[in-house]
Amino acid sequence: VQKIDDLMLFKFTEQLGDRLQALLDKKKADTINPDEMLELETIGELDNIFSYINAVMAAQTNAAV
Repeated sequence: VQKIDDLMLFKFTEQLGDRLQALLDKKKADTINPDEMLELETIGELDNIFSYINAVMAAQTNAAV
């Protein structure tokens, strides 16, 4: 969790962000293996969850103003 302006937002760690980029690069180069593809999909799901939570938190903060 990271504070940005007045919001506490869920963010990937630097290590997870780097891993995501490495997996995306492997996918683009068509060198990704099935286990890595599953890992990439899982990180993508986590990103969707974080985005949803952050949107809800931002909406609640804006509604309170």
